[in-house]
Amino acid sequence: MTLLSSEPNASASAKAASDSGNSRRQNSRYEDTFNRLTEAVGDRLSSSEHHFSLSLAAEDSQFTRFNRAKVRQTGQVRDGQLQLTLMTNDQTTTAHVPFVGEFETDWAVTEQAIAVLQKDLPHLPVDPYVVLPEALPEVLPEAADQGRSREVRSGKLLSATTVAETVLAPVQSLDFSGLYAGGLSYRAYSDSAGKRHWFEAPSFTLDYSLFRTRPGQAVKGTLAGHQWNPADYRENISTSQQQLALLERPVQTIAKGDYRTYLAPTAVANLMETVAYGGLGEASLRQRRSAFSKLEQGEATLSEQFSLEENFQQAGVPRFNQNGAIAPVLMPVICQGRWMSALVNDRSAKEYGKPSNAANSGEYLRAPAVAAGQLSEDQILTQLGTGLYLSNLHYLNWSDLTAGRITGMTRYACFWVENGEMVAPIENLRFDDNLYRFLGEGLMALTDRQTFSPAVDTYERRSLGGMWTPGMLIDQFRYTL
Repeated sequence: MTLLSSEPNASASAKAASDSGNSRRQNSRYEDTFNRLTEAVGDRLSSSEHHFSLSLAAEDSQFTRFNRAKVRQTGQVRDGQLQLTLMTNDQTTTAHVPFVGEFETDWAVTEQAIAVLQKDLPHLPVDPYVVLPEALPEVLPEAADQGRSREVRSGKLLSATTVAETVLAPVQSLDFSGLYAGGLSYRAYSDSAGKRHWFEAPSFTLDYSLFRTRPGQAVKGTLAGHQWNPADYRENISTSQQQLALLERPVQTIAKGDYRTYLAPTAVANLMETVAYGGLGEASLRQRRSAFSKLEQGEATLSEQFSLEENFQQAGVPRFNQNGAIAPVLMPVICQGRWMSALVNDRSAKEYGKPSNAANSGEYLRAPAVAAGQLSEDQILTQLGTGLYLSNLHYLNWSDLTAGRITGMTRYACFWVENGEMVAPIENLRFDDNLYRFLGEGLMALTDRQTFSPAVDTYERRSLGGMWTPGMLIDQFRYTL
């Protein structure tokens, strides 16, 4: 593929201005169409006893896939999906229909879905924990903010015509593979009680790997944000190249056992992603399928250095959940090693008699952040001394959920360190350890700076948000294979 010139010209400027104008018009059309659909659904159901909610997930994204520092696949995706839910006092049913942003087209398929749901609803089993849309009392000063919100974020992304040259220019001499995904994402919610929420944000992720000639040896990197910064990209690639040079050294085989280990922020994010799905929600705790039962019940504590919170100030994700309830901007879950609060959605609140904090349907963290510590980056290898430096982990799972045991594998750019110096890359190792130990007495230090690890999944659509984590120094992390 021939790369475009990086020199600015009148034609490119005109194209960028045209793209920006088209994007603004499309954004307005999407929002207007969603609002019109809400009114149409309400009119259609006005004479019935049915309550309803309507949710939207949509995107306008550029995807460019690279292999061996060449473009292998590129294209733009405009896609959306509506979720329509009809409810009575003790029954609920849901349909998913496509959304194209044209009212006549979208209303035709939505109206058909309404007819099907109305026909099915009387034959469904009784659900005692249906959460019905409720209007907030107008006397509450926070009702306006809780019932209606509109968040439209700004940013500066690469245009579709400049992605290839911008990404490939610094890596022409490298074996570079990866995926750039960037554009606008939309989320919206409305219901029969009058709640209205709109979220719209630009974002990008670049998920890439640099490979050496030795099979199985690679360095993984990610870059994400709402504004492309060439200097950040060059620095990211430079750091990856430094690790790549270390992979040229002979691989060292490490025997199973317990080793002092430094987990880089990305490896911590890999680990915390499993922890975040390990039963932080009220339903998991009450149904005894949580790794945190002992912590929640006060039977165990973690290190005072460890704190975990939901922080929407740092995350590019909407605060409203599937019922239109808005979560707190900041909510501590674990503070200085002690349990603070479970994630409670509206259904669990009704079932277990707990106040809701507007968690999502799965009661997992949407904007997770692990608090930083005091270890400076220039002291990491010195404090590690002799042990393992892990950049990435994968294949993580619970080996014993209720006991808090996690297992997984080392992955890219993992090294053996002796006397504060990186000596050699290692063969892959499997670990199996208990979170009450490695986040308890085994937690030696956390770095003094958090790093953002973006969500890069694109299975149904581009994922939003990610996780803020520091690096983590652990004593005697346990490797079993």
